[in-house]
Amino acid sequence: MNALTLWLEKYFLPLASKIGGQKHLVALRDAFIGTLPATMAGSVAVMLNAILRDLPPQFFDGYDGSTVPVIKQIITINGYVWNGTLAIAGLIFVFSWGYNIARAYGVNELSGGIVSTAASIAGITFSYSGGISGLKLDQATVDAINAAGNAAGWSATKTDITAAVWGWLPLNNLDANFFFTAMIIGFIATMIYVKLMLKDITIKLPDSVPPAVSKAFASIIPATVALYVVAIFYWLFSLIVPDMTFLQWLQKTIALPLLGLSQGFGAVILVTLFVQLFWFFGIHGPNVLAPILEGVFGVAQLENVNLFQKGGADLVLAEGYKWVRGSFDAYAWFGGSGGTIILILAILLFSKRKDYLAVGKLSVGPGIFNINEPIMFGLPIVLNPIMFIPFLLAPVVSVSIGYFATILGLVNPVSQQVAWVTPPFLMSFLATGADWRAPIVTLVAMIVSFLIWVPFVISANKMDPSLGEKAE
Repeated sequence: MNALTLWLEKYFLPLASKIGGQKHLVALRDAFIGTLPATMAGSVAVMLNAILRDLPPQFFDGYDGSTVPVIKQIITINGYVWNGTLAIAGLIFVFSWGYNIARAYGVNELSGGIVSTAASIAGITFSYSGGISGLKLDQATVDAINAAGNAAGWSATKTDITAAVWGWLPLNNLDANFFFTAMIIGFIATMIYVKLMLKDITIKLPDSVPPAVSKAFASIIPATVALYVVAIFYWLFSLIVPDMTFLQWLQKTIALPLLGLSQGFGAVILVTLFVQLFWFFGIHGPNVLAPILEGVFGVAQLENVNLFQKGGADLVLAEGYKWVRGSFDAYAWFGGSGGTIILILAILLFSKRKDYLAVGKLSVGPGIFNINEPIMFGLPIVLNPIMFIPFLLAPVVSVSIGYFATILGLVNPVSQQVAWVTPPFLMSFLATGADWRAPIVTLVAMIVSFLIWVPFVISANKMDPSLGEKAE
């Protein structure tokens, strides 16, 4: 064990430190964190609608929340909240992404967010055209369609209905589908802006001009250059791939395969292992791996949330993703990364060490709300050889239980974005759209984790807390 620890310290820790401190990855992590006020508000709205609209029909035949006074109004209000949050989550993220890149380089953050947003939006189609042919319509129907649809761009003949609409942004271009485009285009545009700002290629105004005005004018040249570079790219892309926008192409060729890869058992286990390895060396694993956890699994979760809003659990089961960001929290990271609330329970039941018991008692409260820093650094688990194996093994087993329970249809996929401080059992219940089977799966994962942790807690009783050697 000591040899393994020394090897990890020599080769893995330096790599982990470099990844954790890389400014672009830190900016990406902070960009996702920056969207939380909106995404959590939207998630609360979807969760309330799940409780008020979608859950009761499972127990009461004929229940329709949209016809019940007060309930109907609450559902409508929640819909408005969703419109301004999860429905445009990608748009919110792209501003946060540019803002945090600019902040990392010490230039005007507001302009960075604006450049990132403008550059990404520029490539979205503002028009729609399509139609249906081979129809047999009477003249009255044709006249009615033409009269009603003229302003909206609809027209009809006795055999065809066509639409040519301009001036709208489809929501499926602004929700979680927008994340991948924003990561690439937003990054390139903002970096062009940043580099020009750092080279001081700006408009300079006298000192007498208010700072807010000076800042805005200083950003004009860098922002204009960045947006024109991106616009030229979009134009060239349209010549090469005339049938789809860059967003659509990116979604088809990169985003969807990447999301599909994330659903494999191997990918899920690999992410779990790396999170635990980073934590073992005192580095916040979920933060380091935020580009994967949030950029891939998080995007899948937002897709599930939106599907649930449109059609409930059935639509998620039919078209959604099985394993998403919240699945880790529901089935493996109860008490925090590593499932440490189970370690606390094992310590309170089986540990005879005064130092372990003291830390365990102090860690119960935070652990219930998935805050595990007290046990992580107080016990400690960090760089503690005797805790290394269960700290890696227990989450892997827990994730496996949750993964196969979901894949086999024993429990609904996670379809709600629940605050990470939500206690276990309630977390999995709410995250799956109030599926009563989810807490049972969590309980099974906890029991197995407990059986993994207990032998190591008992073994720790034989170690002298001051010398780290076997007690006489």
